[in-house]
Amino acid sequence: MTEPVAPGTPPEPLEAAPPETVAARFEALQRAGGLLVPVVTLLMAFLIAGLILWATGYDPITVFWDIGKGAGLNWFGHLTTDTGQASAYNFTQTLLGTTTLILTGLAVAFAFRCGLFNIGGQGQYLVGLIVANWVGVSMVHLTRPAHVLIGVLLATLAGAAWAGIAGFLKATTGAHEVVTTIMLNWIAVYLGAWAFGQGGPLQGPAKSSPISATIAPSGTIPYFWGDPTTGGVHIGFFVAIGALVVFWAMLNRTTLGYEVRAVGFNPEAAAYGGISVRKNYIRAMAISGAFAGLAGGMDMLGPFAPIGFGSLDVYASSIGFLGIAVALLGRNTAVGVGLAGLLFGGLLFGTGHGLSSNVIQPQLTGNLTLIIQGLVVLFVGADILILYLWNARRKLRPGRKAEPAA
Repeated sequence: MTEPVAPGTPPEPLEAAPPETVAARFEALQRAGGLLVPVVTLLMAFLIAGLILWATGYDPITVFWDIGKGAGLNWFGHLTTDTGQASAYNFTQTLLGTTTLILTGLAVAFAFRCGLFNIGGQGQYLVGLIVANWVGVSMVHLTRPAHVLIGVLLATLAGAAWAGIAGFLKATTGAHEVVTTIMLNWIAVYLGAWAFGQGGPLQGPAKSSPISATIAPSGTIPYFWGDPTTGGVHIGFFVAIGALVVFWAMLNRTTLGYEVRAVGFNPEAAAYGGISVRKNYIRAMAISGAFAGLAGGMDMLGPFAPIGFGSLDVYASSIGFLGIAVALLGRNTAVGVGLAGLLFGGLLFGTGHGLSSNVIQPQLTGNLTLIIQGLVVLFVGADILILYLWNARRKLRPGRKAEPAA
């Protein structure tokens, strides 16, 4: 009698199809590196910046500590609510910048999760700012809650519509979103320069300088810490924190988020599964633009309300582009974007306003800001190369058995 043959080892299941989009491959590599890669890249960036400071005759430790004090980090040792104190004032300004950077970072991160590169955050931010100024100046008959709510809502919708143009072109004609969003950025810049410029429809009533009209008191966002005239932080900070929660919940707890992530990982597989790729391109870009438009609206009705926003400011502003670095450093996650926004918010104010003249020459502070920001972006982008070389080293390790073909 023949003995029964033991069943063989069951074949291993086939691996999932590799990601098809550049954004999906970037996300896969970043997940492979875990939390260590962004931490290492940040340390490398500050190390190189410290070497540059040391080579030019400055003490890096002293300069970095002064940047921290300029960002208000020493406030935690005082815990005062009086913004007349330097530490409290500096920390409020860091939080104010963090608010905008979180929203512009989310504008990039959400599109990225759908496999799209939203380079148009700056234009969407400016469009939201322009619309918010029009609402804040013209609808003076409204009560304050209604005036602020309408201004913020219309600014958000304006940013969504502006980004939706690029999404529509991507879905219908295949036009690359990088090209279309860059073109839309310049259209928004010229639109803002015309609206706030000399003789523009939104220029201030004095007509003496190319700057926007000041917002009516009923249209200004309330401040919860500090004096709006001297500097403080408004309730938009809590809106930005809420936006992080909405971003996470939308991507991880809704059908919309599932479809967006599926399209971002593999559009062809998503389409085979019955998901409309074109529809998700349009709404992913629209949602991304809504975040940036919200940032512009809150800035216009917040810190820019009493001082206005000039036509030169339109050309000089780069807060939307900095959102790209925030999203990359935050790895397109809610927690990561929040922490990266806080880091860049501290760098912006700490190097721009907080450095004392006895630590580094004032005319060098702006260059130091650009150096640190550039190095952070450089090394954040280089983590793909680091992971690629690490994986290549493992594959070329002597004596490593070749992987069987699928």
